[in-house]
Amino acid sequence: MKRRTTLLALATATAATAAGGVLLLGNGDGGAGRAGKGGDLPPATATVVRTDLVRSKTVDGRLDFAQRRVVGSAVEGTVTVAAPEGRTLSRGEALYELNDKPVTLLYGPVPMFREMKAGDRGSDVLQLERNLRDLGYGEGLYVDTRYDEATEAAVERWQKSLNRDATGRVGRGDVVFQPDRVKVVSADAALADQIAPGEPVLTVASTRPVVRARLDQGDGALTAPGTEVEVTLPGGRTVPARVAGTVRPEETSARGGAAEEDIVVEVVLDGGADAASGEDPEAPASVKFVSEARRGVLVVPVEAVVALRGENGGYGLQIVDGTTSTMVRVETGMTADGRIEVSGPDLREGATVGVAAP
Repeated sequence: MKRRTTLLALATATAATAAGGVLLLGNGDGGAGRAGKGGDLPPATATVVRTDLVRSKTVDGRLDFAQRRVVGSAVEGTVTVAAPEGRTLSRGEALYELNDKPVTLLYGPVPMFREMKAGDRGSDVLQLERNLRDLGYGEGLYVDTRYDEATEAAVERWQKSLNRDATGRVGRGDVVFQPDRVKVVSADAALADQIAPGEPVLTVASTRPVVRARLDQGDGALTAPGTEVEVTLPGGRTVPARVAGTVRPEETSARGGAAEEDIVVEVVLDGGADAASGEDPEAPASVKFVSEARRGVLVVPVEAVVALRGENGGYGLQIVDGTTSTMVRVETGMTADGRIEVSGPDLREGATVGVAAP
């Protein structure tokens, strides 16, 4: 066998197979099937292994919470209790106080769009009655879409517990409906601020921790909802996660803001509200996206692949057996992390192959 020579590349087609322009190196000058002894042995060897080959991209991200939204005041007033930033609030608790009266968090998808009183009907009434029942004020209350005398009595009992005037009516500025518990992300109004209708008082989010990461426009294939990823938290712990979707750059937090041309991906951590417990929200996290994977394939170092000269061309591996070696033809596939997928009828797992000198 002739002396092995180092190649700068396998071929244009194989280079295209390599992700991100990975340089494929190899050696060789002859066709498959040639055997050699002694001096023809390679300067180094490697073993053919069967494994998963994964091509990935890791980007920086920031811890946050899902479903950020601004809570605006429905009525004019003065903030008499400022929103406590970072606090988690549940049904029946005050989000803030306006004119010394609590604005209470209740659960439900329908926003507070009107004053509710006896004689009213609608899904908002049904939502209110469910909350009154779950808060313990549902004695004698039949939960339906009608605001009747039983509803009015339940509202009065609830109002008395809040030191409000027991009017039996629920004003637009009395409650805020949210889907579930909320975490106060920021206080947008301070103590003693005068608030006009529609002005923001605070920004809330769900209690579900997420990581927001920025990708380039060309990485759109990585943003499909449900895509599994790995997140390395600021403390060094790696946790499984999945892509929830994308958000507009202007919806991200100030510390995780993105350029308009970026894709901002929201990644939900597995494990619920406690998944990021104790982590520093100001420190960066990292998100590993898998762009392509081949499961259970035979792989070798890219430096083991040999370009075969001659009429048939193609690629091969120098199989080493003791003091002899044989060149076998192989098909190449995906490359990642310095390894390349190989296959062929004369190739088996555990075989020893020649590798080019460093």
